[in-house]
Amino acid sequence: MINQKMRELGAKRSVIRELFEYGKKRKAEIGEDKVYDFSLGNPSVATPEAVNAALSDLLSSENPVSLHGYTSAQGDPGVRAAIADYINFTYGESVNADCIYMSVGAAAALTCSLTAVVSAGEEVIVPSPYFPEYKVFIEKCGGVIKEVACDGELQPDVMAIENAISEKTAAIIINSPNNPTGAVYSEKNIKALTEALRRCEKRYGHPIYLISDEPYRELVYDGVTVPYLTKYYNDTIVCYSFSKSLSIPGERIGYVLVSPRCEDFTSVYQAVCGAGRSLGYVCAPSLLQKALPYCLGKTADISVYDRNRRMLMERLSEFGFEMIRPQGAFYLFIKSPSGDANEFCERAKNHEILIVPSDDFGIGGYARLSYCVTTEQIERSMPAFEALAKSYKEKENG
Repeated sequence: MINQKMRELGAKRSVIRELFEYGKKRKAEIGEDKVYDFSLGNPSVATPEAVNAALSDLLSSENPVSLHGYTSAQGDPGVRAAIADYINFTYGESVNADCIYMSVGAAAALTCSLTAVVSAGEEVIVPSPYFPEYKVFIEKCGGVIKEVACDGELQPDVMAIENAISEKTAAIIINSPNNPTGAVYSEKNIKALTEALRRCEKRYGHPIYLISDEPYRELVYDGVTVPYLTKYYNDTIVCYSFSKSLSIPGERIGYVLVSPRCEDFTSVYQAVCGAGRSLGYVCAPSLLQKALPYCLGKTADISVYDRNRRMLMERLSEFGFEMIRPQGAFYLFIKSPSGDANEFCERAKNHEILIVPSDDFGIGGYARLSYCVTTEQIERSMPAFEALAKSYKEKENG
């Protein structure tokens, strides 16, 4: 007998991946330059030279047997120490190598963290909108997702979250900068949230872990800063990925950081290691691990995303579309003129525009547009967006 839940997940891709595959098929049919694919958060900016230089140096100078061999299960000690030093220097923390578990990207970091701290039947709070795979990850470890809508400013609704927390609550996932909205949670909001979590920990007599999903930490605009959550709450677990900052999503490299001030830190860290073992994630790719110390603090050219962001907001506003101004990441959340997310995205497909309906993100009435594409694609897509906008006006004037 096969696992029917796993079969269902394999038989039906996420709505994002479905659109991406549709886009590839459509490009083959009518030409790549005639399809405007904004579906996938796949970085379009070149990897910084530091990454290529590090890989080249390692391949030419290191012993190939040790270079490509297994590291320690939780990651190379020197790499983990370098990451800890960078975190301490950048965020004023006091972590060490033994707080860090190297992971196969953000998905592995999240699944290891959730498997470590969530038992069957326990709840995980998720402010919505949220990345839809959270539901898959939570349910895989036997947890129950509990969605709580953000407030009108797309900040976590602290009062609603506190009211939603129960004795069954094991964790809350925070994603800032946010996918799909591009919102950055303010320090004021984070302080209020962590104060509420401390009250709930005291009320229910057990830790409530704050899992911070941070693949977009460096992708911020207009001078916005992203609070480092271990500074505000002891029971914090950070899940970081280098995919977006270094434009290396296919290399699948990241880490879990367990705050040294976590209640029963040793048990939590051991549980993360045990989760990695049980899920088959022992030893993240060794070559990529060893390249990281040479790339810490480096990013791809984020100014390209900022230029794309500004161009889209200006031009789409001129056409009459309403949207949420993103402070980070590389997503634009556009309001459906009809109020129906799926209708909006299907109509956009008629103009060869591929954008993702918001329903799977836990909110209706919007579409997510990924602007981590070439600026040239955005320029080429403008007549199609203008025609899409006119189609709604024609219907109104019907």
